[in-house]
Amino acid sequence: MRITLELSDYTPTTGLRTHWQEGFSIATSGTADCFLLKANKAGLISLATHLLTLAQDGVPEGCHIHYDESNSLEDESIELVIQKTA
Repeated sequence: MRITLELSDYTPTTGLRTHWQEGFSIATSGTADCFLLKANKAGLISLATHLLTLAQDGVPEGCHIHYDESNSLEDESIELVIQKTA
């Protein structure tokens, strides 16, 4: 199976632009000892696209993607922030 991903270029004006696969579902939960991320196929492909977008050379350190119930995660999920470091 081959999957083709479309990545958006980062610009200081627009920042990071993420793409979502139709029908995505992502849920997170956690305890002091474990973080669980559950996603269907569309959710996993979407997250892969987001990670590759964040990893691009033009994206500055400190840039991040924030996920929460209001912005992509299923109800009762805990917030997830993925940040680029050097």
